[in-house]
Amino acid sequence: MHGRSLRNTWLRYALPVLGLWATATAVKAADCPRPDTLGTSRVMVLDAASTPRIGLKSFPQTLPLADKEVVLTFDDGPNPLTTKRVLTALANECVRATFFVIGQSAKAHPDLLKAMAAAGHTIGHHSWSHPNLARMPTAAAEDNIARGIAADRLALNDNSGAAPATGFFRFPFFASTRTLLDDMQGLGLVVFGADLWASDWNPMQPAQELALITRRLQKARKGIILFHDTKARTATMLPSFLHYLRDNGYHIVHVVPKLEEGTHD
Repeated sequence: MHGRSLRNTWLRYALPVLGLWATATAVKAADCPRPDTLGTSRVMVLDAASTPRIGLKSFPQTLPLADKEVVLTFDDGPNPLTTKRVLTALANECVRATFFVIGQSAKAHPDLLKAMAAAGHTIGHHSWSHPNLARMPTAAAEDNIARGIAADRLALNDNSGAAPATGFFRFPFFASTRTLLDDMQGLGLVVFGADLWASDWNPMQPAQELALITRRLQKARKGIILFHDTKARTATMLPSFLHYLRDNGYHIVHVVPKLEEGTHD
């Protein structure tokens, strides 16, 4: 019932979601022109049918990563003061990441969203206004999700009118309900949790954040990492973290939704 309601809300915003249908597979990443950088080792293509939700902080399963493989994800942007710095740090190391963006911010800063996509990063959804969706009436939560996705896709739309692929969703505060999770799966969206995070929502110095995330990564050895590109401390710390990954033998995996054959190189 609610899945149909969310789909109708989606249609009301006139931006339907593209379905996902491929199983999780690996694709060779584009070569980096600078061999001394961290780079992106491989691309993993995800499908909501076989991988509906991932991240051990929220769910019992996660991505099939090898030892010392990490997926970098960033929430809550775009923010002109900090997201540009994050994008520059990633570009300097030829690293591709996934950004879970807020619809309000996407509407306010569409050029930043386009810059993310142009750099080859994956865009995921993070609601319209970042509420705790689990504490809202279901209809209101579904409307907030649909409105956010519509804003993201509109901000990314090119002159041809073809909306880019945006097949991932992360719940604000990781707060979901069974109905909303079923909605996401029914709409072909992979729901992301995380395996570890930098706790960058807490006040700390960049050096403290670096020490915290490297310590957690040494223990976990792999996983989906959560940062926030809206945090100045993270933007400052990120180049050092990428150097740490490079110097300690870690590999970057870029996750993408498979929408049609030949979409990903």
